[in-house]
Amino acid sequence: MYFGLGALLDTAVSLSTSTVRPRGGGHLHATTACRAPPAGASAPTPFGTQAVRAARDAASYAPVRPGGGEGVVMTVLHDSGLTRAFDRAAGAYDPLTALNPGYHRHLRRAAERMLTGDQRARGGDGMRVLDLGCGTGASTAALLGVAPKARIVAADASAGMLERAAAKAWQGDVAFVRAPAEGLEEAGVCGPFDAVFAAYLVRNLSEPDVVLRDLRRMLSPGGRLAVHEYTLSGAAVHRAVWSAVCRGVIVPLGSLGPGGGRLYRHLWRSVLAFDTAGAFARRLRSAGFESVRCAAVRGWQRGIVHTFYATAPAASREDTAQEAGSSGQP
Repeated sequence: MYFGLGALLDTAVSLSTSTVRPRGGGHLHATTACRAPPAGASAPTPFGTQAVRAARDAASYAPVRPGGGEGVVMTVLHDSGLTRAFDRAAGAYDPLTALNPGYHRHLRRAAERMLTGDQRARGGDGMRVLDLGCGTGASTAALLGVAPKARIVAADASAGMLERAAAKAWQGDVAFVRAPAEGLEEAGVCGPFDAVFAAYLVRNLSEPDVVLRDLRRMLSPGGRLAVHEYTLSGAAVHRAVWSAVCRGVIVPLGSLGPGGGRLYRHLWRSVLAFDTAGAFARRLRSAGFESVRCAAVRGWQRGIVHTFYATAPAASREDTAQEAGSSGQP
């Protein structure tokens, strides 16, 4: 979730469950999200205009003191407060991302690299993929571009963003479900998945470690995770570039939209508060993922946006312990 405007970005850098049937051949029925929901799990939460007007809980906040000389304590949105901000900004989200050089190209490249060569050759045939934090469907389109035959479950907590996604024409097997990342199974989204794609999501979570462990368990043995996220390199120059672009371009442009500047101030601050690329790679390993690697994007976002690829263990620790116990091994 990052925005920009070509020439302005260059200048800034140099200066420093109801069924919703969309148009087209896709089907968006929430009940297709699960093969076998766990016992006691509720049906996926319906989304739409009524859901947008649903109860508004009080937002929770986390104070952040960014570096780079800003000198003020800034506030990062979380949970219901962040969901409300996305709901309000949904109408301007696609036009703003369209102004960002490389936004869609980077998503597609990240999705493509998540797949094995055989999966790409088969167009994703036989795969079941979770697009977590799908927003208005930009990441979903990236997945369909590289795996048009895959079955995709696209989940997001924001009803406003999902309404925008469902209104688009989709060619393929896509199910959009309103579900928070912290409560997928409770919302009826369950594994196993062959791959999970999470773009611009993990930084926004209150409990990222819990969600990452849950995703590892929801992946098939050997299944792949791709996290495309703002993770600064740790170099002072990249932190300064990010703040300059936010101050000079992203926040002023975002403030013109229906939701005002709140979401875009959160974007600026949350990136400063989140892991560096190295720290996030260690976080993935701590969550039990294997073969963790990191790829930088090109352009002005280099050192600011990275894609992380990781693999679920071939056998879970629980399975390994059970097998050891049954064979009499210590």
